[in-house]
Amino acid sequence: MASRGRRSGVPTRDGEQRRDEPRRKEQTEQQAPAPQGLVLPPPPPVDYGVFMQGLVQAMQTQAHTQATLQAQMEAQALSAACRQEGEMEQYLEEKKALQKRPAALFQR
Repeated sequence: MASRGRRSGVPTRDGEQRRDEPRRKEQTEQQAPAPQGLVLPPPPPVDYGVFMQGLVQAMQTQAHTQATLQAQMEAQALSAACRQEGEMEQYLEEKKALQKRPAALFQR
């Protein structure tokens, strides 16, 4: 953009600064916003070594928990598959036994 609008409607040239701009910047720097309500004290200093140890421990616990849950899910899936396989074998055995019976029992 080659020009900026003034309040009076007359554009300024590039590089030319508005007269009231520096004053506005100074005013905003001098007028810090007044704190509203309760002002809290600064937080206590942080021991980053202790913080990192806690973080590592939490991550290890999470990894262990995730591995345990994964193992439980796999065991449940295997159990369900074995149960279905057993049910299928039983069904096939019953079907085979029914086919071996003489058909005369069902006739009048």
